[in-house]
Amino acid sequence: MTYEFEVIGDIVGKERPRVNTYTYMVYTPNRTKEYEKLIQQYFKIKYPNHETLLGRLSVEIIAYMKIPKNTSKKKSNEMIEGNISPTKKPDIDNITKSVLDAMNKFVFKDDNQISKLAVEKRYGETEKVYIKVEEY
Repeated sequence: MTYEFEVIGDIVGKERPRVNTYTYMVYTPNRTKEYEKLIQQYFKIKYPNHETLLGRLSVEIIAYMKIPKNTSKKKSNEMIEGNISPTKKPDIDNITKSVLDAMNKFVFKDDNQISKLAVEKRYGETEKVYIKVEEY
């Protein structure tokens, strides 16, 4: 079974856990939690009657970063063609962590099922994340 969907909007990498200085409780920052919920919502819209995947998985994540406004036409075309890759934040490992944590216990039973992972940052017209999860 294969699930393939896009999450349109600003990409948020997984932020470090914070500690409340009064209660000393550890918590996940709101921006990260909201982005993980957004990923789940896009998935639910596309696959309302989904089944949780139980086998070994291959995951592909492509993060499309928005082209900076002051970029020349020539450079923009090179970015769209994939000749220039984004080197700005969020980091690729934090993007991966946000996406996988959002799908854990939701799209698949546990992220230890993932045995293949491909992640890439590219430039695109709109900021979005393409996600493909498939059993193999």
